[in-house]
Formats: sequence, structure tokens, C-alpha cells
Amino acid sequence: MKINPYHSIQQNPYRKQMEKNEKAADMSTKRDKLEISTEAMQMQKGTKLEQERADKVEALKKQIEAGEYKVDAKAVAHKFYEYWNQ
Repeated sequence: MKINPYHSIQQNPYRKQMEKNEKAADMSTKRDKLEISTEAMQMQKGTKLEQERADKVEALKKQIEAGEYKVDAKAVAHKFYEYWNQ
């Protein structure tokens, strides 16, 4: 092997392994980040109508669980009749 100080060969396997480990460590510390715009936040909250529906459903659920909800059979039959005779 010829020693040439001007063209030294940097083939140290230990150094290459350390460089790979450093790169892997840098990649493992990085994490994904999610940012939601204000428009998307408003869309998640829903419209006023959707909020009112959700409130009404919750009120009905509470009535059913308490055993206070009564079904008006005549009103249900009338709605079915209207629907099928359109």
C-alpha cells in the first residue's frame, strides 16, 4: 500500500457506521405535526342547525332513558299515510 498524504482515503467503517447512527437518531426525533386551519375548526364544530339537532337528540335520549317519552301512534300513522300517498 502506498501512503500518499494528498489523497488520503477515508474508508473507516466505524466512522461510516457512526454517521448512519447519527442520521437514524435525527430521523427518530422528528415527529409529524398536524395543523388545522380556522375554517376546518369551524367545519368540525358544525352549523347552528347541526348543533340544534344534536341537542334535540340528546334531549330525546334522556327522555327515553328516564321512561318519560311517549309515542303518539296516531301522529306516526298519519305521517306514514301522507308519505305513501304522495
